[in-house]
Amino acid sequence: MAVLVTGGAGYIGSHMVLALADAGEDVVVIDNLSTGFWWAVAPQAKLVEGDVGDADFLARLMAEYKFDAVVHFAGSIIVPDSVSDPLGYYLNNTVKSRNLLDCAVKAGIPRFIFSSTAAVYGNPLTQPVFESATPAPISPYGTSKLMTEWMLRDTYAAHGLNYVALRYFNVAGADPRGRSGQSTPHATHLIKVACQTALGQRPSMDVFGTDYETPDGTCLRDYIHVSDLISAHMDALSHLRRSGESGIFNCGYGKGYSVLEVIRAVEKAFGGPIKANRVARRAGDPAAIVAGADRVKTILSWKPKYNDLDTIVASALAWENHLTRRNAA
Repeated sequence: MAVLVTGGAGYIGSHMVLALADAGEDVVVIDNLSTGFWWAVAPQAKLVEGDVGDADFLARLMAEYKFDAVVHFAGSIIVPDSVSDPLGYYLNNTVKSRNLLDCAVKAGIPRFIFSSTAAVYGNPLTQPVFESATPAPISPYGTSKLMTEWMLRDTYAAHGLNYVALRYFNVAGADPRGRSGQSTPHATHLIKVACQTALGQRPSMDVFGTDYETPDGTCLRDYIHVSDLISAHMDALSHLRRSGESGIFNCGYGKGYSVLEVIRAVEKAFGGPIKANRVARRAGDPAAIVAGADRVKTILSWKPKYNDLDTIVASALAWENHLTRRNAA
């Protein structure tokens, strides 16, 4: 039996492939390499270039291998881009996910783990926000992910496809062993942008909005180390294999940091100042969002190991230095 990982050449997906390979699992990766990198895929895994929107391609692959689970990362993730290109996001994140689910049901695959997002909550009325909160996304990105959660719920009810949807908060950092990290040159993740600015790869960075109702006026986010996030995926897979109940789980630490606090942490790790421009708010950005993460710890027995901002930043900065050396070679 093998595990199918979609988007496994991307940032988070490549870390999942590493974890599965480290655990001795047989892994097949689907990626169209539009934003992923072939070299980020663990050498023990099989990379098949293709698109999850191609039903014939998926049917052939699922007939060739016996998969006991799908872990679905493939999709578009940039909130402001979703505001300017909503139909593109509904195609990539919702329509193609529907196609993947349909093919999984037809192939008899029993388990499905989905990469969802805290953006489904929009601007929650209370912090931290728990899974019981009513979703109210304020961007097409969040809505596109929520629609896939609904499809999972209904597919489980109709066809018995057991699932876990993990609602990510702000993912950052890199593999502690230096094997993978956020590698997209023009990524919008705050910690990556701050690290690139510190290293002189960007002349400056922008702080989007300084008039939010937060302690220092900048957005507040719950940052989770990518390796801890992946351990939640591995726990979810074990849970489903034990015939655990399907469900939705927040993935965060329950502590928020502001944009300015993140910049200070990067300056501390780098040992020098970062030029940051204060500019207007971006469309689709909530003021603050922090995870209520009791459920993932209780039901999936998740135990984070890297829940410290300085640790997250240090691993991200180390990865940026690695990429600099790699690109110069």
